[in-house]
Amino acid sequence: MHELDEAVLAVRQYTDARPEIGLILGSGLSALADLVKNPVTIETATIPGYPTSTVEGHVGRLVFGTIGSTSVVFVQGRLHVYEGHEVQHSTFPVRLLSQLGVSKLILTNAAGGIHPEFSPGTLMWITDHINWTHKNPLIGSEIVPKTRYEYGTSCYDEAWTNKAQQVATSLGIATSKGTYLWTLGPSYETKAEIRAFKLLGADAVGMSTVPEAIQARSLGMRVLGLSTITNFAAGLGNAELNHQEVLDVGRGVQADLERLILSLLKG
Repeated sequence: MHELDEAVLAVRQYTDARPEIGLILGSGLSALADLVKNPVTIETATIPGYPTSTVEGHVGRLVFGTIGSTSVVFVQGRLHVYEGHEVQHSTFPVRLLSQLGVSKLILTNAAGGIHPEFSPGTLMWITDHINWTHKNPLIGSEIVPKTRYEYGTSCYDEAWTNKAQQVATSLGIATSKGTYLWTLGPSYETKAEIRAFKLLGADAVGMSTVPEAIQARSLGMRVLGLSTITNFAAGLGNAELNHQEVLDVGRGVQADLERLILSLLKG
């Protein structure tokens, strides 16, 4: 039996839900899964073929439930290529969500701000990305060649992004739009790299999201990307970069994020 089929069968032992929307939660944002009503929580360690997350703040769970009338599933415990996973393994959760019925995917992350106006606490809708790693989850896949490129110039759904920004504005939550650049990590970027990324047109930088967005679009999902700017990128602020700052800022914007995600899912 195919590994993905085994994973689906394992999940079906706990729930027969076919969630419409999936959310992958970035660093410091796992508490958003507490918004779910009537939750069914599955430890990813019990799912065959599901890689293990090793990063602080990424616990490794799928949380199924409802928000309003919408059936959802939250992924707590993002997988990063820098943990030693092959890029195809890092997108296993996206393929699993697709098999479980998810047609719309919200990707959240913590990112460093490159745009001069993006200070810590800024919420940025991702309108496009730069794949600095040149790694792609579709390499060697069984997906027919046409679907490898069908997402065109951007993986991120323009209409959904515009609607999401309107929702944020109606809630009194300031958001911006920008381009996200994916680096491999786990080291933070150098000052010289950040200067180069700025010249390339990047507004924020991080170590995730891009492979998930590519995988999701190849499976026909609509994608919404949201970065929490948790720090100034290297050379743009006075403080030394550290993971604790990422987690702290994530907690600081949690209330606004909860209101925003609730409204997006209910709408």
